[in-house]
Amino acid sequence: MNEPVNLTNCDREPIHVPGNVQPFGFLLALVSDLTICMASENAPDYLGADIGWLLQRPIAAVLSEAAVTAIRSRVDYLSGPDAVERVFGVDLQGRGRLFDLAIHFSGAYLVIEAEPSLIEPDVNSGELVRLMLGRIRKTAGIAELAQEAARQLKLLTGFDRVMVYRFHPDGSGEVIAEVAGSGLEPFLGLHYPASDIPRQARQLYQRNWLRIIADIDAAPSPLMSTPAHNAGLLDLSMSVLRAVSPIHIEYLRNMGVAASMSVSILREGKLWGLFACHHYAPHHLSFEKRTAAELFGQMYSWLLEARERESDVAYQTRAHQIQERLIERAAAQAHSKRAILDFVGDYRQMIECDGIAVWSDEEITLDGETPTEAEVQDLVGFINRTSPGRICASAEIAKIYAASESFRDRAAGFLAIPISRTPRDCLIFFRREVLRSVNWAGDPDKTYSEGPLGPRLTPRKSFELWRQTVVGQSKPWTTAALRIAESLRVTLLEVILQLSELAARERRGAQERQELMIAELNHRVRNILSLVRGLVTQSKDTSTSIEDFASLLGGRIQALARAHDQITNFNWAPVALRSLLESEAGAYLGSRAGRVRMEGPDVALDPKAFATLALVVHEMMTNSAKYGALADSTGQVQVLWRLDPGASLVIDWKESGGPPVQPPSRRGFGTTIIERSVPFDLKGDAELRFDLLGVQARFVIPASFVQIVPTMTGALSHEAQKQEQTRRLSGTALIVEDNLIIAMGAEVILLELGARHVETAASVNQAFKVIERVTPSFALLDINLGAESSLPVGHRLKELGVPFMFATGYGERAPIPAELSDAAVIQKPYTRELVEKALTKIK
Repeated sequence: MNEPVNLTNCDREPIHVPGNVQPFGFLLALVSDLTICMASENAPDYLGADIGWLLQRPIAAVLSEAAVTAIRSRVDYLSGPDAVERVFGVDLQGRGRLFDLAIHFSGAYLVIEAEPSLIEPDVNSGELVRLMLGRIRKTAGIAELAQEAARQLKLLTGFDRVMVYRFHPDGSGEVIAEVAGSGLEPFLGLHYPASDIPRQARQLYQRNWLRIIADIDAAPSPLMSTPAHNAGLLDLSMSVLRAVSPIHIEYLRNMGVAASMSVSILREGKLWGLFACHHYAPHHLSFEKRTAAELFGQMYSWLLEARERESDVAYQTRAHQIQERLIERAAAQAHSKRAILDFVGDYRQMIECDGIAVWSDEEITLDGETPTEAEVQDLVGFINRTSPGRICASAEIAKIYAASESFRDRAAGFLAIPISRTPRDCLIFFRREVLRSVNWAGDPDKTYSEGPLGPRLTPRKSFELWRQTVVGQSKPWTTAALRIAESLRVTLLEVILQLSELAARERRGAQERQELMIAELNHRVRNILSLVRGLVTQSKDTSTSIEDFASLLGGRIQALARAHDQITNFNWAPVALRSLLESEAGAYLGSRAGRVRMEGPDVALDPKAFATLALVVHEMMTNSAKYGALADSTGQVQVLWRLDPGASLVIDWKESGGPPVQPPSRRGFGTTIIERSVPFDLKGDAELRFDLLGVQARFVIPASFVQIVPTMTGALSHEAQKQEQTRRLSGTALIVEDNLIIAMGAEVILLELGARHVETAASVNQAFKVIERVTPSFALLDINLGAESSLPVGHRLKELGVPFMFATGYGERAPIPAELSDAAVIQKPYTRELVEKALTKIK
C-alpha cells in the first residue's frame, strides 16, 4: 500500500472480496458435501449456535429438513456464474421464524444468504411491477420515460431521492431524471466524474442488478472460516449482503446520505446507467420489495432499449435506403475511383456530418467544412499508422492527434472508414466543434485527496456546482452511426472495389434484375396508361370547362399516384388497410369517393400481404368502375372487415345499386388475380360471386400478416373523444390511502381524468405536509386509515375550498359528520367510471 496516491487506486480496490457482510442478514458458505466452511460472525445471532460449532458442521445439522430441501431444490436452477436464486418465507430451524434466502455459487462454494422476512401483506411484487410498467409505458420520449420511472420507483421504495443516472462513454455520468422530497437540493442535470463510480464497481453493477446499503454506520460482520479455507478471498460479486467499501462509505457520508440503493439499467447487456436511490436516515427494504425493484429495473431496461432502438432503426433505415441506391448505381461503374467520388453527397446523407474527405489513389476530394488538403493528407497518414484497416472515430481529435489543433475551428470530431484492402484509401467524416457548458457536482479535477484512510484515496467533500465550458469536442458519434459506417465499409470493400471478375458478375446480375424490373414495369405501365385513358374519358364527360377538366383529371391522377406509392414504397413496414382503400377509391371517384363505404377496426398489413392485397383491390375497383356499381352514378360499394376468432382478417366486398351484373364469359387476368393471389401468395381464402344485384367477394388474410394499430394521429377515436369530454381534473391531485397497491391504482385513474400530478399520503400527518407544500385541486380520501381516519384532512380541504370525495371499504359504514356530508362517497374497489360519475356530482 506504499504506492503513490492517484485516481487508479480506487479502480484497483478489491471491492468484490471485502471479507465482511452487512449485518441485516447472515451468510453461510458450503463446500460440495454441504458442509459449512465459512460463516459470518453474526450467524449465531440468527441461528442460536456458536460460530465454532457451526463451522465444519453439515447444513442438515443446523437447519431443518424442510429448509435444506428448499435450498437443494433451488440449487438445481442455478446456471452460470451470475445466477442467483431466491426463496421467501423459509422457516430455517422449524421455530416459526421466517427468513428470505439468496443462493448462488461463488467458485467452488455454495453461498447462502439469509435475512429475516419482513411481512408486508400489501406487497405483491408482480402486481406492483405491473402497475408501475403500465404508467411508464404511457410516456413519450426517453426523458419523460426516465422521469416517470424515477417517480414510480420512489413510490415503491420510499427513498428520499431517486435519480436516473446515465453513463457517458468516458465513464462519467449525468443525472437525467430525479424525484426528490421537498427541501432537498436538486441534482438534476449534474455531471459526476468517472472516478466517483470506479471501473470495478461498474462491472459489478453490470453483473448484479441491485445493490442496497441499508445503514452506512452499521458495523459490518466479518466472515469466519475453517483453517482450510480463506474467508477473506471469498468472491461476493453476486452477494446481497456484500459489505461496503470504506471509500464508498465515506463518499456517501460526505454527501449526507445514510442509506442507498442502486438498480442497474442495461442496454444490450452493457451498463447504460443506474437508478440511484438516496435516503438521509437508515432505510432497509424487504427482500420482496427489492425483488420488485430489480424486476422493474430489468423491464425498464428492455423498454428503454426498445425506445432507443426505434430511433436507431429509423436512422439506419434511411441510411440503408441510400446505401441500396448507391449499390445499384455503383454496380454499373467501370472504374472503382469514379464509383467512390460520384457518391460523396450520398455518404453525407448516410452519416450526419459537416464535411467529408475522400482519399483515393493518392488524391483528395473535399466536400463541406473540412481541414485543408495538406492537413487531411497528414491525418490520413496518422490513421494508417495507428488504425490500419479499421474504422476509427473520435469526438475529440486533439486527444489522439495533437496536430489537429490547427483545424479545430473547422473539425473537432472525425470518423474514418477504410475503403480498400490496403490501408491507403479511406473516407473521413468531420464534425464541427460544439461549445457547451457542463454542470459538475464539484470540480472533476479535484475529486479525491489523500486522507484518513491512508494511501488510499479519500472522496471529495465538496459537491457544490462547478460549471465547465467544454471546447474542442464535436457531437459524439452514436452506436447507430458506427454501425452504418461498418456497413458502408463492407459495401465499399466487397461491392464497389471488388475484383473486376466479381464486378462483372455483379453487373450481369444487376442487368438480369433490371430486365425483370422492366418486365414488371411494362405490365404496370400498361395498366396505368389504360386507367389514365379511362380517367381522361370520365373527366371529359363531367367537366364544364378546360380548367375544370384539368383540375379534375389532375386530382385523380394524383390520387392514383398515391395508391401506387403504397404498393411499391412501403419500406417493409406494416401499412394501414384503410389507407389502401381510400387511395384506390380516391383515384377513381375523386370527390365522389364516398360511394365506397368502409368500416372495420384499425389494422395494418405486413408488406407482402399489403402488396398482394393492393393488386386485388386495384382489380376489384377497376372492374367495379368499368362494369359494376361504380360504372354509373347511383351504385355503391361497401367494404367491411373484421377479425375472426383466430385473428385472421376477413374482408367483405359488397356492390349494390349499379347495373345488373352479368358473369364474365371468360376468366381474364384481373379475375385470376382476384381469385388466386390471396390463396397462392398468403395461403388465405378468396371467393368472388357475380350476383345479379351486385358483385360480392370475400377475402381472408391469415393472422400472421395482420397487425392491430392505434387510431391514426390527428383523429381521436370515439372513445378518446368521449374521454376528452369527460375529463374534469387539472393541476395536482391528492390521494390519502394507506394501501400502496390501491393508491397506485387510484393514481392511474386520476391522471387519466386529467390531473397533471398526483401526490400520495398514507396518513393524516403526511397529507397535511402535502397540503402545506402545494394546495391540491382535488382529493380522494380513504376514510379508514387503520388507526386513524381522514376526516381531519376533509375539514382542512373544506376550509381551503378544495373539492374532494371519500372512499370507503366494501360493507363499511361511512361515519361522516354533518359538516362534511355534502362530499361524495364511493365504495371500494372503485373504478375510473365510478370516480368519473362521482366527479359529475361535485359542485
